Amino acid sequence: MTEDQDVFRPAEYAWGSEPEPGAQPTSVPASGAQRTSVPASGALGTSVPASGALGTSVPASGAAAAIAPVTARRPAAHAMPGPDIDALYQVVAGRRDVRNGFLPDPVAEDVLTRVLTAAHQAPSVGLSQPWDFIVLRDRGIRERVHALARHQQEVFAAGLPGARARAFSDLKVEAILDTPLNIVVTCDPTRGGRHVLGRHAQPQVASYSTACAVQNLWLAARAEGLGVGWVSFFDERELAAALGLPAHLEVVAYLCVGHVEAFPPAPELVLSGWARRRPLSWAVHEGQWGHRGLPGGPPASLLGDTVAAVRPLDAEAVAQARERQEALTKPSGSLGVLEQVSVQLAGLAGECPPPLPEPAVVAVFAGDHGVHAQGVTPWPQEVTAQMVVNFLASGAVVNAIAAQAGAEVCVVDVGVAADLPAAPGLLPRKIRPGTADMTAGPAMTRDEALRAVEVGIETARDLVAAGNSCLLTGDMGIANTTASAALIAVFTGAEPEEVTGRGTGIDDPTWQRKVAVVHHALERHRPDPADPLGVLASVGGLEHAALAGFILGGAALRVPVVLDGVIACAAALAARALAPDVVAALLAGHLSTEPGARRALDALGLRPLLDLGLRLGEGSGAALALPVVAAAARVLRDVATFDSAGVSGEKG
Repeated sequence: MTEDQDVFRPAEYAWGSEPEPGAQPTSVPASGAQRTSVPASGALGTSVPASGALGTSVPASGAAAAIAPVTARRPAAHAMPGPDIDALYQVVAGRRDVRNGFLPDPVAEDVLTRVLTAAHQAPSVGLSQPWDFIVLRDRGIRERVHALARHQQEVFAAGLPGARARAFSDLKVEAILDTPLNIVVTCDPTRGGRHVLGRHAQPQVASYSTACAVQNLWLAARAEGLGVGWVSFFDERELAAALGLPAHLEVVAYLCVGHVEAFPPAPELVLSGWARRRPLSWAVHEGQWGHRGLPGGPPASLLGDTVAAVRPLDAEAVAQARERQEALTKPSGSLGVLEQVSVQLAGLAGECPPPLPEPAVVAVFAGDHGVHAQGVTPWPQEVTAQMVVNFLASGAVVNAIAAQAGAEVCVVDVGVAADLPAAPGLLPRKIRPGTADMTAGPAMTRDEALRAVEVGIETARDLVAAGNSCLLTGDMGIANTTASAALIAVFTGAEPEEVTGRGTGIDDPTWQRKVAVVHHALERHRPDPADPLGVLASVGGLEHAALAGFILGGAALRVPVVLDGVIACAAALAARALAPDVVAALLAGHLSTEPGARRALDALGLRPLLDLGLRLGEGSGAALALPVVAAAARVLRDVATFDSAGVSGEKG
């Protein structure tokens, strides 16, 4: 299942530099031309020729894709007339992946021919035109296809965490039997023989070319007032066999096509809360990867933009939440910390009651540490990579607790020493294979620390864009409590002896060596707490830097971030040094037995929700606290007030 690419709506995010487009295209009409209105039938515009083609003179410079007014485009000699350009952007912005509201009315043959003509005019590598279009009308065939799709949906649903599974059960993900016809778009990767221009080095471009035909079909259908829904809940080979396709053909798209009651104002997955739109500014890179910025605009700073978006709690929502708490059918203050959490959630969301913190995801950032060479732990360094494999196989403690809490677990390799094979649930974001020994030199360069922070920010962005409403911190890295102690000592001013713990359970001689190592690293580097990036580079871990970015990213997006243990607390101190208001988004999941955790939480002004004597890490304590956070939000939302329930309040 794919989702359509409409324009971004900044209201869905905490920041973004794109203009507010509403449901209209973002182009400016040329020479005062009026926008083409949408006819009642749902068809867009009137300037599309009967053949379905918009024209043949689109300049190579890409003028038709610019956002600036038509009069400012250069060279303009080959640009289409302003109304045509406007209509094109209106079609692009109005396209939807439709699953609901199809009508039984047949699609006229001339309309279908125009749509297929537009699809057939797509560009292709070497003009190989590897596509074919199979128009399915027979209900019996579509019922068999529908059964295949239902089976794959059930398989997918069985692997979803609790909140996602509940949300998925409410989604309609296909309309195979609801539309008068389905169109199967196939690809023949052998068409044209072995010497197709441009296919030699990249044979996969045959499928990419076919995707261009799908896009043309989709846009032409929208212009004609037809809805299209792409169904991908299939085993491709199983579907090809069911359709009786020759073995060399690939199914690229299965499309449900028909007239609709109305086109939704935004993607259906956005309206349902399943996912959110990424802003364009996140996706445009100038010159090289990571140099973000809109064309003609100033270069974007991922960290700077994120820090600028971190704000305190919304005062009005906080006041409303406190007032509502006093009106609920319970004695004032009887829910203790739970009431404070609900108020914080409301202030963070800017609304009362706040949304439930679901779906939720634990992001486990993994990295190795050069200081391991100093004998600060008896555990071998290869355990980091082995535990990553265990996380991905759902065999770790955090997997079990997260499953119970209904949260997803994803693993981010930001600095594991070993090379990890690709696997579902693994985000390969390695900055370097482990840090250097902080007693011999900086743990990493300043640039590497910045890049690791940016990995965390982007991970938060992507997970929230995927629909998650609560972020939980997780970590994995043998010897990472040593780096945590150093970070906490720097940011709190504590002595290493006060914040260095026993990690995985080390004996007294190893603990004394660990304290000495922290002392030595701090004396060598003398890190300045006013320079948090410098601190991370000197004595931090790659997972600490990434967690700091993850925390900042969540705060900027106004979603709650539940901290796990001492590693997350150390990272939170670095995040606060970068953006003091980040604490508005933070909830301390539990109190670790590591002494540095209490010192860090005190410095952050956070009260742990649980105190169970935990010191595992992984995100286990944060996952355990998730139901408490969810309960706080649900109480504020669902409990009746004295007035609504007809219950007498306390007599003054």
